[in-house]
Amino acid sequence: MRMKRRQKNEQDGIDISPLIDMVFILLIFFMVSTTFVKDAKVDINRPTASTATAASEKSLRVTLDSQGQVTIDGKEVRSWMLQSRVRDFLKSATSKEVLIVTDKSILADQLIHVVDQCRLGGAQQIAVATIKEVGL
Repeated sequence: MRMKRRQKNEQDGIDISPLIDMVFILLIFFMVSTTFVKDAKVDINRPTASTATAASEKSLRVTLDSQGQVTIDGKEVRSWMLQSRVRDFLKSATSKEVLIVTDKSILADQLIHVVDQCRLGGAQQIAVATIKEVGL
């Protein structure tokens, strides 16, 4: 008994449609997981420092303007709410870093109050932004 060999009507080759699907899935993953730097809409004259280093982009940015108004990532916050807001933001954050962007005309007493509230809110590392700081 003779067996007939089937003829292939299809072209031999690699099917790349699953590869294209995976590329789109990776593209969406990287777009969603990317952290974007948020520009504060507060006009601040920052102090200078000779030992300034770049800040982490993952840190929470607390802004203290020349009138003493505190903002967290662009949202205005009352001073008595600062501790709870910092705690809420740091619960979901991977790093417990806080960057305080302050005007150089701010009194040390106001800056110390903000630093204390951030520490009470759970911040492990607190830094003050300067002009040479690259992250902003």
